[in-house]
Amino acid sequence: MHLFDPLTLRGRTLRNRIAVSPMCQYSSEDGFATDWHLVHLGSRAVGGAGLVFTEATAVNPVGRISLEDLGLWKDAHVPKLRQIAGFVKEHGARVGVQLAHAGRKASTARPWDGGAWIPPGERGWQTVGPSAVPFDAEHGTPRALDEAGIQGVIDDFVAATARSLEAGFDVVEIHGAHGYLIHEFLSPLSNKREDRWGGSFAARCRLLETIVTRVRDAWPEERPLFVRVSASDWTDGGWTADDTVDLARRLKGLGVDLLDCSSAGNVPVRPPAGPGFQVPFAERVRRKAELASGAVGMITTPEQADAIVREGRADIVLLAREMLRDPYFPRRAAAALGHDIAAPPQYARAW
Repeated sequence: MHLFDPLTLRGRTLRNRIAVSPMCQYSSEDGFATDWHLVHLGSRAVGGAGLVFTEATAVNPVGRISLEDLGLWKDAHVPKLRQIAGFVKEHGARVGVQLAHAGRKASTARPWDGGAWIPPGERGWQTVGPSAVPFDAEHGTPRALDEAGIQGVIDDFVAATARSLEAGFDVVEIHGAHGYLIHEFLSPLSNKREDRWGGSFAARCRLLETIVTRVRDAWPEERPLFVRVSASDWTDGGWTADDTVDLARRLKGLGVDLLDCSSAGNVPVRPPAGPGFQVPFAERVRRKAELASGAVGMITTPEQADAIVREGRADIVLLAREMLRDPYFPRRAAAALGHDIAAPPQYARAW
């Protein structure tokens, strides 16, 4: 097994093990994809990736990180995404959508506008979460979701899944990481509830498991379902790597095909970042839960990416910043590792 081996999950085969990680572009208005997204995502398909993900795509307006986030909360969002998905597939890649709700970390400015929390009434809105516990002193206090609010979020994920199918996506990934709503329910640091949605490990997992069950029912059997998690909160009393393995076993039984293993984001803490620092989380899931896994985080060279797959530490590698620096990383990696992958005929003279 190596980086350029194909990978089949259900009825979809990836031409290699390189995936473009979801990366926010903050370039939408009212949730609509634009030509920026067409060029951004399409160029990565032309560049040779096996799987290309959209950025975090909000299932309702309150779930946006910023006003400029991509969305799938209304039917009018579908046509442009269908065009983008079609282009990506035309050039040999599979295409995925990451469905998300930002929870208490919503209503912020774009990074290049400072990234600060925006209060309601100043282009911002009231955020929601499992409990009325803010992310930090600079963020507003979220409104704790009541039963109707939780059911509404679940329904929004299901509705966005139906639109994802209409748009032609091959893979749906549920975003349960980085301190956004699902992660907030998972972690005891942010979930202080005492009802059926909080307290015990099983209760804190209930929101994600319910969404997974409902989405799996709405998503065709032949199309894969991924979940992204933050495998550790990197702080005492938080979500742990052992919790992630236990969760992975539960999700496998619900029809999840791959766990995309990131980390952190739920509390203001700096993880000990370094090349491949999150790969051990993916390896633990793959070996202990016997569930396919994806490794992400500071994977920057062909040799590093190939070693992760060859050593059986993950089934795919998801590249983010390296793909921003070089949309043609897969073609460069193939040359470096001695593999021959076809170039589009328009570009063949360069390879």
